[in-house]
Amino acid sequence: MKVLVPVKRVIDYNVKIRVKPDGTGVETQNVKMSMNPFDEISIEEAVRLKEAGIATDVVAVSMGPKQCTETIRTALAMGADRGVHVLTDDALEPLAVAKAMKALAEKEQPQLIIVGKQAIDDDSNQTGQMTSALLGWSQACFASVLKVEGDKATVTREVDGGLETVNITMPAVVTVDLRLNEPRYASLPNIMKAKKKPIEEVTPADLGVDTTPRLAVLNVAEPPKREGGGKVADVQELVSKLMSEAKVI
Repeated sequence: MKVLVPVKRVIDYNVKIRVKPDGTGVETQNVKMSMNPFDEISIEEAVRLKEAGIATDVVAVSMGPKQCTETIRTALAMGADRGVHVLTDDALEPLAVAKAMKALAEKEQPQLIIVGKQAIDDDSNQTGQMTSALLGWSQACFASVLKVEGDKATVTREVDGGLETVNITMPAVVTVDLRLNEPRYASLPNIMKAKKKPIEEVTPADLGVDTTPRLAVLNVAEPPKREGGGKVADVQELVSKLMSEAKVI
C-alpha cells in the first residue's frame, strides 16, 4: 500500500509572529521555518503503518519555493521513502493544493492520503476535504485513532458528545488530529540517509494546475493590545461596569 503525505513549510510554532509594517502579511524574512506540526503527525502515522507492514511506500509531498526541500528532507529523515516537490513561488490557496494533490494521486496511485487537519499559518482546514471531493474518495477527518485492515480503515474522532468511530473504504483521505500520535525526532544517522533519498521536482504546470490566487488579502493587522485589569469594590459596581463599559449585560 502506498501512502501520500503532504507536508507544509510554515513559520515555526515557537516564533512570535510579526506583521509587516505595510500590513500586507506577516514577516517571513530571517524567520525560523519548520514543518507544520499536524503534518509531522501525518508523517509519523504513515511511517508507523510502514513499520507495521501495512504500508510499503511513503511519499512526502511539499509545495512552494526552493526552501521546501528542507521540509521534505525532514520527512525523509523521519522515515518517508521519497519526496515530491511541487516548485512554485506563488502563494498557494487550499484549492490549488488540493488540485495538485489530485494530479499527484492520479500519477502515484496511492491507496491512502494522510493530511494534517490544518496548517498553523492560515488555519484553513480545507485541503484534505477538497482533495477527497476532487478525487471522489472516502474521507475521515480529525482522526485520533487510525486502524487499517486490507481495503478498509477505521477512524476514531473526537466530537462534542465524546468519540465517533467511522469505517471507510480505501482509497481514502484521512486528516489527522493532535492526539493520533507523538512524532519522533529524526536521528542523526537518518538525517544523513535522508540526503541520499530521491526528491522529484515538478511544477504546477506539469500537473496541469492553475495556481492563480482567487482571494486577495486587503490588510493584516495585529490584535489590539490587552488592557490591564481593575478592581471593583462590590458586586453592584461590577454589574454597573459590565453594563456601562463592557456592555455585555
